[in-house]
Amino acid sequence: MTQEISPVRKRATIYEVAALAGVSHQTVSRYLRNNGGLKPTTTEKVAAAIQELNYRPNLIARSMRTRRTGRVAFLLPTTTATPALPLRLISEAVGVAHGAGYTIDLIGREGSAGEQSERVQEIADSGEFEGILALGTGTQAPTPTSATPVVTMSTYDAELRGTGALADGTACGEVVRMLVGLGHRHFLHVSGPLTYASARNRRQTFLDVTAGLGVEATVVQGDWQGESGYAAIAALPRDTPVTAVVAGNDYSAMGAIRAATQRGWRVHRDLSVFGWDDNELGRFCTPTLSTVANDLERQGREAMERLIAVMRHEEPPAPDPRSLHRLLPRESIGAAPTRRPRLRAVPRS
Repeated sequence: MTQEISPVRKRATIYEVAALAGVSHQTVSRYLRNNGGLKPTTTEKVAAAIQELNYRPNLIARSMRTRRTGRVAFLLPTTTATPALPLRLISEAVGVAHGAGYTIDLIGREGSAGEQSERVQEIADSGEFEGILALGTGTQAPTPTSATPVVTMSTYDAELRGTGALADGTACGEVVRMLVGLGHRHFLHVSGPLTYASARNRRQTFLDVTAGLGVEATVVQGDWQGESGYAAIAALPRDTPVTAVVAGNDYSAMGAIRAATQRGWRVHRDLSVFGWDDNELGRFCTPTLSTVANDLERQGREAMERLIAVMRHEEPPAPDPRSLHRLLPRESIGAAPTRRPRLRAVPRS
């Protein structure tokens, strides 16, 4: 099979543009910097010459002169401890950077903490990037002698587990209060793994609020997977008084809905189920899943806006003081039932 190879065209230079337009190369440079002050006829000549020669500025040479590269490094942990990267957060941060005129290089952080710190220092000293945004703590920042600013998103640890404001369990208490307001008095909480601060905080808030309201509460430790929610409902005795499930995340909540349906309960009439994370699949469940939404977009946006302000020696915008969590009640919750069918045993598959 014959392959055609396109000939390599020599890249036009600023001097060739100037010669074709009949102006000095300083004038072309002024046009490219958009400094203004050029006559309309001069602007037209330079623009026509650039188009005819398909001229593209040498960004490397420009960055050496201006010390600006227009590039930002986004450092991401390479870990298997969590199922996925927070793509909504990353997408929003990248969008903010693009809107401000920057390109983004996504760079994985690999190796030990010491190796990662060396890599961050190398990136900061390379001169290729105007700033660094690091997702997840655990890596030492560059030395103060580095001129490259770094913003670290400390709401995630080195394994991408939520910390700080992201791990706040307050919204779990709001969920319990909402369900108590609907008449529920017997609760089950399917927690996440207690190695996660977010799982510990939600569990503790659940226990504190149910105790304070004088309602009954049971906790089963899960693993963020649908199977753990399914197993928790499947294990309930036939005469269980539980009418409301507060799940650690949407996957375990969807597992709970599946088991409840197989045991003869109708969600939301016989059992109310509330999840966490606003997973897109929850919007297409039957019934649609009530959940707690994490404002990941705001996290990414605020972090990138802060980095851009630091790079430009501007005052960073004040962070939004509101909670990162928002309740989204949907079809999977309702008033506590006055009567309901006894639980059937889960059929064997």
